[in-house]
Amino acid sequence: MATFPTTNENAGLLHAVRGWAGHYAVSTLFTALLWIQGLYFLVTGIWPLVSIDTFQAVTGPKTDNLATGLLIDHWLVKTAGVLITAIGITLLTGAWRRSNSVELAVLAISASVGLAFIDVFYVARQVIAPIYLLDAVIELALIGGWAIVYLRTLDSSPPAVR
Repeated sequence: MATFPTTNENAGLLHAVRGWAGHYAVSTLFTALLWIQGLYFLVTGIWPLVSIDTFQAVTGPKTDNLATGLLIDHWLVKTAGVLITAIGITLLTGAWRRSNSVELAVLAISASVGLAFIDVFYVARQVIAPIYLLDAVIELALIGGWAIVYLRTLDSSPPAVR
């Protein structure tokens, strides 16, 4: 059975190959997270814009249209929907381009942290329905995915080319 020689030069080459393989795995996970979170945000952001009735049937009645009572005047729900959709489109664009920028990661993480906090805080205060805790769990899972990307980045930074 042939073995790989373990001279210092070959050990350096082996380390470089492992480093690039680890970097590729992190890059793939980064892109996968962009796709997953981008699609989730796109769907959940568009939903109240397309069908406020089904959105309220699942998440509970909203009061942001009390001034007129008209369904079209759910301004706060629609504002949140537009912003979540915009974040989703941005993340999907990054995934499509395989752009693993720090800015995309910061946007993804900060959006999930903010939404999870709002979900938990306002469910605890009984302002929004407990179904929002499902969203909080999904947001926390996404944050966990980004934490894994960060930790793997520490272990697999690409080796310097000499």
